[in-house]
Amino acid sequence: MSINHGTSPRQALLMLAPLLDQHESQLAQQFDLVRAFDPHALEAVLADRPERFRALVTNGVVGVPTPVMRTLVNLSLIAVNGVGVDGIDLDQANARGILVETTVDLLTDAVADQAVALLLCLLRQVCVADRFVRAGSWREGAFPLLGTTLRGQRVGIIGLGRIGQAIASRLLPFGVKLAYHNRNELQGCSYAYHPDARSLAADSDILIVAAAGGNATSRLVNAPVLEALGAKGVIVNVARGSVIDEAELVARLQDRRLAGAALDVFADEPQVPPSLFDLDNVVLQPHIGSATLQTRRAMGDCVVNAVCRSML
Repeated sequence: MSINHGTSPRQALLMLAPLLDQHESQLAQQFDLVRAFDPHALEAVLADRPERFRALVTNGVVGVPTPVMRTLVNLSLIAVNGVGVDGIDLDQANARGILVETTVDLLTDAVADQAVALLLCLLRQVCVADRFVRAGSWREGAFPLLGTTLRGQRVGIIGLGRIGQAIASRLLPFGVKLAYHNRNELQGCSYAYHPDARSLAADSDILIVAAAGGNATSRLVNAPVLEALGAKGVIVNVARGSVIDEAELVARLQDRRLAGAALDVFADEPQVPPSLFDLDNVVLQPHIGSATLQTRRAMGDCVVNAVCRSML
């Protein structure tokens, strides 16, 4: 898009979440960027002519609070730097004709890579061994723990969408047995289908959560599911923290009713249950499933193009 050299006032663009500097610079050439990355800043912005905003930029975690959307009376576009829309009132968006554009497909590979990386870190004690070396403990004796091989493990995937299928394709060369749970069985899929998450967990050594967030999947992985996974089971979550009953998960990790967990997402980000910090049977990440330079560049390009198409 060419830079607007006209004398008319530039349109205001509300940003609830940041982009890479290069993408914010591109948008700043075209629009009057108004950044409101915290509640206090947003409150001030909404008190100052909220009708001026026709578009906003957010991400899958921040979303758009329902009252904020109501206040933005002229809103016509929500550009999401991500794929999650569980933080957006889609009913209101549909009723008002607000277009919600995501960066669907662009982060599939990065998140799938992260899921497999987390799983291998957990099974092979990568983070624990790293801490062992850094602490100087190796000089005092050999690493005392043995890892678990991935080959031959039964892997259940909750949510066999784009990301779930990409995870599955990466795991097949390891010689695992794959199964899945979706709301509906996928026609032509060769993996075993389970109609509910509990039966999938009972038939799995490893449970990988790749389902979309939102009310439909809230605490889908609950106490009965975790009980079915059992004391030797491990869980990986690269979806949304809300999909797992976090209190139940933490309790079972603490008393070893669950062997381990690798978590990139949490129920109340960036708040992470402190009781997880001292556990050696967990791998913790700050929601960075899509955080590769290549992926974030592609996502940012998509957001910039969506905003420019809508407003110029």
